[in-house]
Parts: sequence; C-alpha cells; structure tokens
Amino acid sequence: MYRHYLSSLLAARSVALVGATERPGALGRIVYRNLAAAGLPELYTVNPKYKQLFDRPAYAKLAELPRPVDLAVIVTPSRTVPQLLEQAGTAGIKAAVVLTSGFGETGAEGRALQDQALEAARRSGVRVLGPNCLGLMRTDTGLNATFARTPVRPGRLALVSQSGAICGAIIDWAYGADIGFSSVVSLGGAIDVDFGEVLDFLVADDKTDAVLMYIEGIRDARRALSALRAATRVKPVVVLKVGRSATGSRAASSHTGALVGSDAVFDAALRRSGAVRVKTYTQLFAAARVLGSSRLPKGERLAIVTNGGGPGVVAADSAAENAVPLAELSADTIARLDAKLPPQWSQGNPIDLIGDAGPERFAEATAAALADPGVDAVLAMYSPVAVTEPADAARAVAEAAKASRKPVLAAWLGDINPSETRAYLESQGIPNFYTPENAVEAFSFLNLHRRNQAQLLQVPAALERTVEARPPDFPRVEAIRRRAVAEGRSLLTQAEAQDLVSAFGLPVPRSVLAPTRDAAVAAAREIGFPAVLKIHSPDIAHKSDVGGVRLNLQNADMVASAFDDIVRHTARLRPEARIEGVLVQPMLRFAHAREVLIGIATDAVFGPVISFGAGGVAVEAVRDAALALPPLNAMLARDLMERTRVYRLLAGYRDVPAADFSSLVAILEGVSRMACTLPWVKEMDLNPVLAHANGAVVADTRVVIDPALRESPPRYGHMAIHPYPAELEGEIVLRDGSRLRMRPMRPDDAARERRFFEALSDRSRYQRFMQYLKQLSPQLLARFTQLDYDRELALVALDDKGEFVAVGRYAPNPDGLTAEFALTVADAWQGKGIGHALLRRLGEEARRAGYQELYGTILSANQEMLELAAHFGFDEQSRSADEVTVVKRLQEGAASR
Repeated sequence: MYRHYLSSLLAARSVALVGATERPGALGRIVYRNLAAAGLPELYTVNPKYKQLFDRPAYAKLAELPRPVDLAVIVTPSRTVPQLLEQAGTAGIKAAVVLTSGFGETGAEGRALQDQALEAARRSGVRVLGPNCLGLMRTDTGLNATFARTPVRPGRLALVSQSGAICGAIIDWAYGADIGFSSVVSLGGAIDVDFGEVLDFLVADDKTDAVLMYIEGIRDARRALSALRAATRVKPVVVLKVGRSATGSRAASSHTGALVGSDAVFDAALRRSGAVRVKTYTQLFAAARVLGSSRLPKGERLAIVTNGGGPGVVAADSAAENAVPLAELSADTIARLDAKLPPQWSQGNPIDLIGDAGPERFAEATAAALADPGVDAVLAMYSPVAVTEPADAARAVAEAAKASRKPVLAAWLGDINPSETRAYLESQGIPNFYTPENAVEAFSFLNLHRRNQAQLLQVPAALERTVEARPPDFPRVEAIRRRAVAEGRSLLTQAEAQDLVSAFGLPVPRSVLAPTRDAAVAAAREIGFPAVLKIHSPDIAHKSDVGGVRLNLQNADMVASAFDDIVRHTARLRPEARIEGVLVQPMLRFAHAREVLIGIATDAVFGPVISFGAGGVAVEAVRDAALALPPLNAMLARDLMERTRVYRLLAGYRDVPAADFSSLVAILEGVSRMACTLPWVKEMDLNPVLAHANGAVVADTRVVIDPALRESPPRYGHMAIHPYPAELEGEIVLRDGSRLRMRPMRPDDAARERRFFEALSDRSRYQRFMQYLKQLSPQLLARFTQLDYDRELALVALDDKGEFVAVGRYAPNPDGLTAEFALTVADAWQGKGIGHALLRRLGEEARRAGYQELYGTILSANQEMLELAAHFGFDEQSRSADEVTVVKRLQEGAASR
C-alpha cells in the first residue's frame, strides 16, 4: 500500500553529493567516482567553490538543485553538517548519509555537535544514516555512496554493519569469493537510523533473500529484537557479534549478576530471535549459503559420504566438536550399501567408499544415505584420485540428491578445477566447501537455525490465564515493596524475599523470624528438629560471607548456642549492620538432592534476564550457568536447563535418580512471571534450590529492588520481548446476547487458520484478499500466525469447539506510524456483531501501541464492511471503481495523509 519510508535513503535513485571535489585523494572525489561508476541514474554535485565538477554543473547549495533528490550524501567537515541537514529539509530532501567523522567518537565537543546535527535533522524531517560511516550501496539502483575500495557484485544478500572498517573488509573478501549483495549498509554512529529500521526495510525488500549483520552493540533492544524476530520469520539472518570476551561483563553484587555478561545476554537474545550467530566473517557467508538453500533439515543427524578415510575421520571429529550428531545407519541401509560397495567399505558412518570409488559409488551411497529415515542431511566429500574426475563425482552426487528434499553439502578437497565444480554444485543447490571442517561447521549453523526457529515460535504469556494457574498475590507483593521503599532499602530482608517468591507460588520452607534466643528456641520446637538458623539483617547481602548460617541443629541447646554464636560473630565482622535476629527454618534433607541456582539480573540493554545453573556458595567459581530472556514457558525452561553442565547431574547417574524436572520448570515459570510483572525486581538469587526426585524447594532467597520503579511500563516496556498478551483474552457478546471466546492469535493456530480459510466461501475470500486465493501457502500461514505482539495483533473469535469463526488483525505500514486492519467473519456467523466487537478492540489496541492512524482497504461492493467502518468513525480517504480506502485517526493531533 505504501512505499517504505526509508526507500529514499536505502534504495535511492537520485543523489546529491555535498562536498564533491576533483582534488586527488579527497573523500569527495572518491565517493563521486564510486557513485558515477555504479551507474546511478541521477547524480548532482554540490560545492559552492566550483561552477563545474567532473564535466557536469556544480551547485552552490542544495536549494539550487533542479529538483529534490532522494538522498544527500555529505562529506564536508563535521561543523557544517547541522546546517546542511537543515538545508536538505528546506530543499525537500528527506534522507542523508553523513560519511564525515568528528562527532560523538571524539569526546564532549563532538557529542555536542552530534546532538546539534540530530536536532537539525529532526526539525527538518531528514532521516540520517551515520555519521562516521562507510556509507551504503544498493546494486539494483546503481547506488554506491561509499568510499570503499572495492565495489560489490549484484546478489541476494544484504550486509548491515556498525563498523565501516569491518564492512570494507567483508566487501573485499566477498568480491574475491564471488559473493554478491543487494544492499550494503554501514551504520557508523547511528544517531538516527539504527539496526531495527534497516531490518524492517530489508524484511519487505523483494531483492533480499538473507541478511548478514555485524554488531558491536545495541541501544534500543525492543526495537532491534522486534525487527529481528520479524525478519527471521521470513528470511535467514546471520549475525557476527564482537565483544565475546569477559571484559564485556559487568560487575554485580548478586551471584546471578556476576554470571551475566553483556555478550552472554546478547547470545540469549539471538537465540530467542531465530537468528544464527557466527564468530568470523568466513562463517558469516558459510551460514548464509546453507541457510539460503530451499532444503532445510528436519533433524540434526548427519551422514558423511567420502572416498577418503582420513577426511572422513576429520569430518567426524569436527562433528563432535560442533555438537553435530552423526547418523546411525539402519540395517536396511547397510544391506543396500553392502550390495553396491566393496567388502572393505567402512560398514558405518562415515561411509568410506574406498579410494578407487567411481561416480556410481558416490551416487549409490548418497542415495542410500538420503533414503535412510535416521539421516537428516548428507555431507559428500571427494578426495583427488586418478580414478574419478571431480566433475564426474559432483554430477553423480547431484543426480542422487534430486530424489530427496534433505540437504546435501559438499567438500571437494584439493579440486584441480574448483571454480567449475563448485559452480556446478552450487547451481544444483549443493553448497561446496574447501575443507571437511568448513562443511561440518556450516551444517552446525543449519542445526542452530532450526533450534532457534523453534524458540522463535514460543510465545509465553506474562501471566497464564488458566483455571489451573494460581494468580500471584499482588497486594501482598506491593506491601513488601512499599515497606522496603519507605525504609530506604534496596535489599529485601530474607523474610521479605521469601514472602515475595511465595506470593508467586514458588515452594519455600516455613520460616519464623526470631529476634531473641528464646524466640529462636520456641520457633525451632514449633517447626521441628533438626533446624536451621540464618542471620536476619537488612544490611547483609550474603549470609555465608559472615558465617551467618548454622545447619542441622538437633535440639534446643544447639539452637540457643547457635543463636548466641551467630549474632556475636556477625556483630564482630559487620559492626555497622543492623541485626534483627535470626530466621528459623526446618533443615531440608532430601535423598540425592542437588543444588541449583535460579535468578534474575537486569541487563542495561535487554532488561530482565533469567539464569539457571549449578548452585551453592561457589557459583562464581564453577560458572556453570545458562541465560534466557523472559517470558518463559515449559519448553523454553527445559531448553535453558539443558544448556548447563549440571543438567547431566540432574538427569540422574549410576544409582542417583533423576530430579523432578517438572518442579524445576514450575519454578522457572514462576520466576519468569516475576520478571514480566515486577520491573522493580532488579536482581534475585534463588540459591540454592534443592532439586530431588520428588520435587524442588527454594532453600534461600535474595532480592534487590529498584526503589525508583513503581509501576510497570506500558506494554511490558521493561522487557526486550513482548509476551503473549493473555490480558486480551476474554469474551465477545453478540447481538442476541450469546457469547464467544476471544483471544490473540498464537503460532500453534496454523491448522485452525487453514481450516477457517478453507471453510470460507469464494465471496468471503475475495473480499478479504481481493483476489481468488484457493489456499494459504506455508509462508502466508506463518505470516498470519507468527506475530510480534509489540507491533502487530490478530484477534480470533472461537466457537464452542475451539474453531475460528472470525479473525481481525492490524499490521504496521511501512511508514512506521500507521497500521492497516483486515477483518474476516465466517459466512455462517456474519450479521451477529462479531466484526463490530473485533474492530472496536483492534482500534483500542492499535491506539495503545502508539499508531497514529488505522487504515483499511475495502471492496466497493462490500457494503457491510463500509458501513461498519463508517460506524466506527473511519473517513473515506480515496475511492476507485473497485475499492475504497478508509482511515481513522487514533491519536490527538494525527493528520491524515
């Protein structure tokens, strides 16, 4: 419906170069040569010092151009940039690339100039890429607004990079490797346009099949992750992220915080986004090549076919190092291979064809491996031999691969004519790699993509709204927060922390606060021996650091003695601390209990992060923890646990039974609910959590709050990922007084959506899609059911059998400010008021999401829908013989376009 609002920047067809010059070595000359050489249709030079440059007229200022251009490319000194951005806006130019340096990277003076430039751009309505960037390229429009040494070949990959130097290096490498691009975007300082908006553009770009990203850091996590999750649903995204070392970690007072570093959190964010992370730019392109194939594996088991035993062993070792499981060949497959291969073949995987293998052995072994139900992909490797030409072996493998949809990778080693064979294999959809290790590593990226895509489909709610789900005791929780804030504390007492997690249904032992020795003895007798005493002080973060814990107290005398000892010892070590007594708890004893830690930390960029790992007092020394972004559900909680070493202990070993994983999952889900609904919980340690065969219990709790935060930001603004909006679940009251259940669309609704579509009449389908669509493609089904609730919403009405009877949705337009709605009601349910209820709710939610206007395109013959839109205050914006565009303002001051 709309041209993307960044098209004039990222796909410009007319450019004005401000600061153009013929002076050798000058930036203005280099950029002009690149612009002119790329074949840009319309190019102007701007420099008040010249009347003519490069045999064409030079203009003194942007306002003197014959007409407004799409893009201004600025290479003048930094002090001139704010004024030039003002001039661009006055001249009707809506986008600018600032290649000049000398801004925020230079210190306070540069930051002040940067602020001036951004203010000028916003005042003038000019979107800015940069400053201090390499620039951008767009091969289909002939745009090369960079000072890169090497041009790019046309292709279907997009490259987005924060570093101009890395961007230039990747371009150089890719040119030599014959890899092409649709777009190259260097973000530089990114004072305005950042990753999120560029990704939004590339998602909708039909010239781009996959996106490669080089990232150093992210400022707006919600925007970036929302865009990344939207992109990975339709196109592979591969990320090269630097800053993996421990120097990027931040210090924190909690165990959990000490385990959370910025890179580890970024890794967790990418896992939930569906993207694939790599460590080198050779891996960047390797991942893009395998992910760009139409053949994606349904599992992770790899079969290796090779005519050399040594390379087969190298590949097997690489598989082990990259966590790629080798497939176990079935008895039928081995029998089939026995009939076709020499007796001395390897009788297993890797399938060694023996060095004298001809093309027919390659074909037979590849076909047999692909036909095996226990094989998910095949790596075919060729070692140079005089018996078989590399091209003949390649043709044999390619022919065998045609009969299967499973992916096939190749490694033609030492190929005497690599370009010819590689080109052939690539043309057959078989990516070829130069070493066994490269090929196996590339397949591991396919596995990572598959796992991360599974995480992308998980859309947990902040709070489950089911009969079984016990709602948290929020009044009790708020009372705890108010008391701590009133006393000027950020650290909750042990009793408060335990009460807080108990309010969310987490299992905690009974506790009694005892301010005196006699009270402690009485509490121990009431609770039962053996007992535990823990020092209770609002000023002590870690009780074990001051010897503030006594375990396994068998009688009253031991409790009394322990009380005196624990108070005296703590007072000597921490004389300034307020000691309010001790907490008395039962001694928790379970057969084969294992200690784990579950916690929350707050990352400066991504917000709350949940950790799971080995627990106890030595957690920092052991450093066995995995991280995940909330919200979590059972599947995500289990995945989080499986990524730790302690998971193997929890799973049971020798005569030790497995821990009760369902109890641990329940605790993780409870912690997720806390992270989603209590933004003021800054840090939390549940350590240890005692996991055993019959359950799990939180033995100790520590919570740090942010007293300045009182209420949750709108739309879960403190979180990087918007949860499933369970709060929108409810009922629709129809005109006859009957009721239907209503809820947001979920990824697991694909089958219901398909059945709903197939049951529609041709007339209803045409009114919805404005064409005779016979079926929904898998891509459309994914697009309709896999939603990012931060930017879009679909509401469904369900009958008493749980089937859809109506679907209403809104989705953002490319302008980023408005949304477009669509509404479909099953034929048998029309005229009952369902559309009225859905459209009203969609308008309310689009307003809350911040959209200025809601649009709809309605067939002229669809009188019922036109009347419904008019009833809700939609104005007719345009009309043709076939369709009408209607619009409704959602925010005060929003002007219709």
